Amino acid sequence: MISRAIFILLSALAGMVLFLRAESASGAFWLYGFGIGAVTGGLIVVGEYALRTLSFGIIVGATAGLAVGLLMTGLVEWVGGEIFDVQTFLFHIGGLVFLLGFPYLGLVMGARFGKEQFPASPSRSADLSGSSNSLKVLDTSVIIDGRVADLCETGFLEGTFFVPQFILHELQHIADSSDSLKRARGRRGLDILNKIQKMADIDVQVVEEDFPNVKEVDAKLVVFAKKKGARIMTNDLNLNKVAELQGVRVLNINELCNALRPVVLPGETIRVFVLKEGKEAGQGVAYLDDGTMIVVDNARRCIGRNVDVVVTSVLQTTAGRMIFTRLKEDAEREELQVARG
Repeated sequence: MISRAIFILLSALAGMVLFLRAESASGAFWLYGFGIGAVTGGLIVVGEYALRTLSFGIIVGATAGLAVGLLMTGLVEWVGGEIFDVQTFLFHIGGLVFLLGFPYLGLVMGARFGKEQFPASPSRSADLSGSSNSLKVLDTSVIIDGRVADLCETGFLEGTFFVPQFILHELQHIADSSDSLKRARGRRGLDILNKIQKMADIDVQVVEEDFPNVKEVDAKLVVFAKKKGARIMTNDLNLNKVAELQGVRVLNINELCNALRPVVLPGETIRVFVLKEGKEAGQGVAYLDDGTMIVVDNARRCIGRNVDVVVTSVLQTTAGRMIFTRLKEDAEREELQVARG
């Protein structure tokens, strides 16, 4: 940015010098020269920005097409003026049309040819278009949850995070609640958002845009995500379903955690600590390190002890996962009875 500013300043000074040499008798012309030079330098910088967004094929094709168009214009002018000695006013009007038309057509057709023959690489085109995969909208639930900040720190999440103003208002409303639990959750959400804002690879944008005709916050979030072409990050199962029904992609932190949990297959033996009694008679309940609930048949007598259990089935839902097991000693006893029978 500094180098471009210096270039514009040098262009302005060069224009001032040129005008002073051309009109040394009048001191006011240096102002015109300075302004024209600055505008010229600015246009060159703008052109440089435009060229950076174009592929190599488009640049080469457009340049070649422009050159061919100018040659065609010169050829028509020369044929009409020298060979046929046509010097009418109408001819010069036609020449002006050719002067504007041929270069323009050459520029457009050459750019199209270059785009077809030298297509941009997928990664390049994705970068230029601001891929929607890097655009995410944060829901209130996922901000308060806090695990999104941990994911950002690991580098698995990056890009632009949108926080609509109505989500921020909801967080502030929760943080100002008279309920101490809600107040703590709201303040935690604001702290998490502040933490994410300070991360280097994350661009958090608080957007003022609102939708007065839409009353529900979840509905506003879906409309906002559709307009921005972004994904919604949430832990809310209902919002997840509504967004998917309307064609908006969702990143659910709970689903990610479920996918990363250790795989347990039926027939596998694991060792667990039976913590409490289950809902059904005789059942015991244990938990894996990641919080997955394990239901153990006939384990009420084993509460407070570590036991070996055999997995019988696994129930996977969007809300979580449950593993149903039975005591290993019971399973071995039944197998022995079957073998003897």
